[in-house]
Amino acid sequence: MTDRLTHTPRSDALVNRERILDAAREVFAADGLSAPMREVARRAGVGPATLYRHFPTKESLITAAFRDQMRACRAIVHEGLADPDAWRGFCFVIEELCVLHARNGGFTAAFMSAYPDAIDFGADRRAALAAVAEAARRAKATGRLRPDFVIDDLILVLMANAGIDAETPPERVAASRRFAALAIQALRAAPDASPLPPVPRLAPAIPR
Repeated sequence: MTDRLTHTPRSDALVNRERILDAAREVFAADGLSAPMREVARRAGVGPATLYRHFPTKESLITAAFRDQMRACRAIVHEGLADPDAWRGFCFVIEELCVLHARNGGFTAAFMSAYPDAIDFGADRRAALAAVAEAARRAKATGRLRPDFVIDDLILVLMANAGIDAETPPERVAASRRFAALAIQALRAAPDASPLPPVPRLAPAIPR
């Protein structure tokens, strides 16, 4: 009995923390990072005191909510850098980052956050962008990436990718892959007529 009493509160706290993080990702994806903390608490089914006990500030909540996505972001960039074909590795980075952001719309806002110095998150973001810049440098050396590419172009691509709207997550990801292919073609040093990935219907059918 003593052992059960010892572990139950801890288990309840972990459950509440995960509910809060799940709710935060949903709320921030739907309403942006300006969404109030009380909405996160309401969606998680906990009181404000419980929310603030786990996350004293919105900055700490944002950092925790998107930490896994930040790790995934770093992994994508490092996998691209490890590809012996620098251009292929760069294209992999662009496509997979777009897909990662499409799967969790709130992550795009967090990546380009109003809280760039959040604990761990700000440093991770800067490291990820530096790694992308290195991938771009290598791709330029192959002559296949346009020489005027700058890291701000990646930010523009991600911002545009964040605007993709689709009825279901799989459709959003499919649309994101097609958008990434279009972006990559625009970033090539020479024109490319490679076929684009399929895209779900995003607009009403136009009568012929």
